[in-house]
Amino acid sequence: MTTPDAENSENKQRQLAGTLIEKIESGELAPGDKIATFDELASEYGVSLTVVRNAIDALKQLGLLVTHQGKGTFVRKKPVVRRHGTDRYGRGVWGGGRAILVAEAEAQGIEAKQEIRELAWVPAPPFVAERFGIEVGTEVWVRRRTTLINERPNQLGDSYYERAVVEGTRIMQENTGPGGGFKVLEDNGYPLVDIQEELSTRMPSWQESGVLHLSPGTPVIDLIRTTYTTGDKPVEVFRAVIAGDMASFVYKFPVPE
Repeated sequence: MTTPDAENSENKQRQLAGTLIEKIESGELAPGDKIATFDELASEYGVSLTVVRNAIDALKQLGLLVTHQGKGTFVRKKPVVRRHGTDRYGRGVWGGGRAILVAEAEAQGIEAKQEIRELAWVPAPPFVAERFGIEVGTEVWVRRRTTLINERPNQLGDSYYERAVVEGTRIMQENTGPGGGFKVLEDNGYPLVDIQEELSTRMPSWQESGVLHLSPGTPVIDLIRTTYTTGDKPVEVFRAVIAGDMASFVYKFPVPE
């Protein structure tokens, strides 16, 4: 049973959190601003330090505040958002020799780059095996990359290929050349016909949270992309784990009949 004192404390916590959210949303507290100390907030709003601590923790979980050890608590700076849309897959982009990531970043006025984490033969995980229609554990080639937006890690992206598709191509090299993997696939006899994307959200693992520099309470977006050539044959399965505060998805397409 909740006691009257506990209910009153929870109400005060919600009120304080709501007040701080209003100040952040109105711009009174701007990104990067240092907020008052716990003692100052407790005195200003006539509440206990426990109420202040709980309210601040709630806003940190919402990704609105961040604490820097020894410096204080600050309004979280808004990260640069990378917009994902169907236009980035246009053949006029990568077919002309431009990397999808670079072209997309330039159009949005941001700096983006990729770092290779691994190039290797690996056992196909279940989600890859399912989309390729092969046995789990079958050897497939993987290209693991980290995407950075203005120097902050934004995405962990892994591309998987079957041996018959990738062996002997530049996809097995660190530098795939102009146009990236899509261009290599087409140049090697696999015209790209369809792309399917599957999106879901979840909370990150502690490893993902650290690598992507996520504040507490920030989710990640799981994107699985399957690229098909003629005959409805999948030639690439790509999985991205994307920082949820650094991405938006914009799709425009004809209404299906």
